[in-house]
Amino acid sequence: MRIGLVAHDARKGELMQWCAFNRGTLSKHQLFATGTTGTLIEHEIGLKVTRLLSGPKGGDQQIGALIATGGLDILIFFWDPETPQPHDPDVKALLRLATLWNAPTACNTATADMIISSPLFHGDYEPVKPDMPDRVIAVDDNGTVIIED
Repeated sequence: MRIGLVAHDARKGELMQWCAFNRGTLSKHQLFATGTTGTLIEHEIGLKVTRLLSGPKGGDQQIGALIATGGLDILIFFWDPETPQPHDPDVKALLRLATLWNAPTACNTATADMIISSPLFHGDYEPVKPDMPDRVIAVDDNGTVIIED
């Protein structure tokens, strides 16, 4: 599985605890994370992570693009609903894309626990993707984006 990991500042500690608890399982998958979150996961938890830009600098949009192009299977996004974020439109767009592309998404520990402990997580589950009749967009095994009309 290709898993996106994102956390706002007030929720980074919670995500670090979740990653530490699930370190063995997460180590068997390809992890992507936004800026500081990815650095913390690598240094504090010891997991290999493909680090993207910081969320406010475009990382949320990079995660969204990976979801839209088939480059991510799951989104674990511990977002902070109580603190206004300067990049709120990016946060909303990311959650919109995860919903549109039917990506399993967790916004809290309980849901993340449900996803990672599901028998579907360890199988060959393929979520239904929306029908996009005018073109097919995919990412090959090398990470190359494929667009066909």
